[in-house]
Amino acid sequence: MTAEQLISFARGAPSLDIIDVEGLAAAAARAFEADPAGVTAYGTSVGYVPLRKWIAEKHNVSPDQVIVTNGSLQADAFLFNHLVQPGDDVVVEKPTYDRTLLSLQNLGAKVHQVTLQSDGIDVDELRALLESGVRPKLAHIIPNYQNPAGITLSAEKRQALLALAAQYEFTIFEDDPYVDIRFRGDALPSMLSQDTDNLVVHASSFTKTVCPGVRVGYLVGPAALIDAIAKKATNLYISPGMVSEAIVHQFCVSGDIERSIATVSAALGERARVLAESLRKHIPGATFTEPDGGYFLWVDLPSDVDVDKLFPAAMKKGVAIVKGSDFLLEGGHSSVRLAYSAVTVEQIDEGVRRLAEAIEEVRA
Repeated sequence: MTAEQLISFARGAPSLDIIDVEGLAAAAARAFEADPAGVTAYGTSVGYVPLRKWIAEKHNVSPDQVIVTNGSLQADAFLFNHLVQPGDDVVVEKPTYDRTLLSLQNLGAKVHQVTLQSDGIDVDELRALLESGVRPKLAHIIPNYQNPAGITLSAEKRQALLALAAQYEFTIFEDDPYVDIRFRGDALPSMLSQDTDNLVVHASSFTKTVCPGVRVGYLVGPAALIDAIAKKATNLYISPGMVSEAIVHQFCVSGDIERSIATVSAALGERARVLAESLRKHIPGATFTEPDGGYFLWVDLPSDVDVDKLFPAAMKKGVAIVKGSDFLLEGGHSSVRLAYSAVTVEQIDEGVRRLAEAIEEVRA
C-alpha cells in the first residue's frame, strides 16, 4: 500500500489545501523586514514578546501571565512537570488525549479517568471522587471539540468545575487548542475568562488555525506560575523559536488568522458532515456524537469488533485509524477515533467504505 493510496483518518492535522501558504510566506517576509534583530536573536524564555502581548490582549490578561512555547504539547509538559510529583492524584477525561495519559504516567501520577458525557465531563462522578477523599493536583480538561471524543463542555459544567476547584483547591488545566475551529453552535466563554480565584491555567495553539509546522503554542495562568515555568524554560532551551513566533505574530496582526480560521472551519464542517453521512450509510451499527467543531469524531462500533484486529485489517484495505483503547486506561476495545481534518470530501466516503469492509472481515 503506497502513501498515495492510503486514506488516513489518523492524524489531527489540516490538509495542505486549507493552509494559507501564501499568507504565511508573506508573514515571514514581513517578520524579517519589521524586526530582523528580534527574529534572528535568541530571545527570552517567555517567547517572542510582540506575540506574547497579542495573546495577552486576546485573553484579556497581562503579558506576564503568558508564556509562548514550542507547540501546546510543550506547554502541557511545562505545566505537568511544574505541578505534578510522583504519586500525585490527577483527574483526566475518559477518554482523553493519548499523549496526556502518557505524560502523566511517565511523571508517576495517579491518574483518575472521569467519564465523558455528551456535554462534557461527568461532574457528579467527579464530585463523588472528591468526596471519597481524592485530592487531585489538577484536572485536565479539553473543553471544546475534545480530542478524541469531539465533545464540548457545557456552560453549566464549566461553572460546576470552577466551583469544585474552589472547594477542593485543585487547578483546572483548560487545554483548548481546538476552540476557534467551530462550524456550528455558539462559542462558550472559557473557564479562564470566568476564573476569579486563579484556579485555571489555559493552553492553546496555532497548530490548528495556522499550520502544524510553526509549532507555536502557549500557556496563560497566574503570573507567579508563569514566571516559575519561564525560569525552568530558560535552563531548558534559552528561548523557543523566534522565527516561527514572529511569523505567527505577523499572520495574526495582519488579520490573516481570521481568514485562515474561516477557511479551516468551513472545510472541516463539510468533512465532518460527510463523514457522519458515510458512517450511517456504510456502518449502520456505529454510534457517535457529531461534533460542533474541531478535528475528531469518536465512534463506538458493535461490541464484537476488536479494534486490535481491526487496525491491521483496515491498514491492509488502505485506511488508517486510531484505536479507542489508546485514549483510555482501560476499555475502548470496540471504539475508534477518526480525524477528518486531513482527508478531502472525495476521500471520506471511500475511506469509510474500506473501513466497513475491514470490520466485516474481523467479525467473520
